[in-house]
Amino acid sequence: MRVILNVVLVILIIAIGYLLVNSIQEPIKFKAEKDRRTNLVMDKLLTIRKMQEFHRDIKNGSFANSFDSLAHVLRYGQFRNIKVTGDPDDPNFTGEITYDTSYIPAFDTIQALGINLDSLQYVPFGGGETFSIQADTMTYQSTLVHVVEVGTPIKTFMGPFADLKYTKYDNSYKPNNMMKFGDMNKPNLSGNW
Repeated sequence: MRVILNVVLVILIIAIGYLLVNSIQEPIKFKAEKDRRTNLVMDKLLTIRKMQEFHRDIKNGSFANSFDSLAHVLRYGQFRNIKVTGDPDDPNFTGEITYDTSYIPAFDTIQALGINLDSLQYVPFGGGETFSIQADTMTYQSTLVHVVEVGTPIKTFMGPFADLKYTKYDNSYKPNNMMKFGDMNKPNLSGNW
């Protein structure tokens, strides 16, 4: 009888020890994985924002409203490079001011940066999910402006940590919120991270 009681106590101690270690490790694992996944998605959004800025430079201020049109413009568009000879801002300059315009293929710059336009739309850890993308024009303070918004719900890339139960480890963690840059209601390219 005493042996059985000792075996039961050893099993109980092991079970309690396991639960204790697991309760300590779970928040640590959650924070590490959340930071890792969030940083990769943030980096991807920063790259997309840079590509949207390139699109804006090529297409006279407009943003792409789909990844297909973004990739098309970046593959076949050209950056305008204007070389100014003379100083147009110097009132004492007496020589002739000349402007020499040349064009550089955008795809050369994209390749030099090592960006793959075919995978730009996919959310890291998203299992094939794509970022949502919107672009349009709006009147802001009596001026017609171009706006863009690109993002994804946090739960898309958090995988097994997308559950609301993890809010107990981080009060600011809201897996249903969007991680994005830009805003469809004002001209703003800032990210919300």
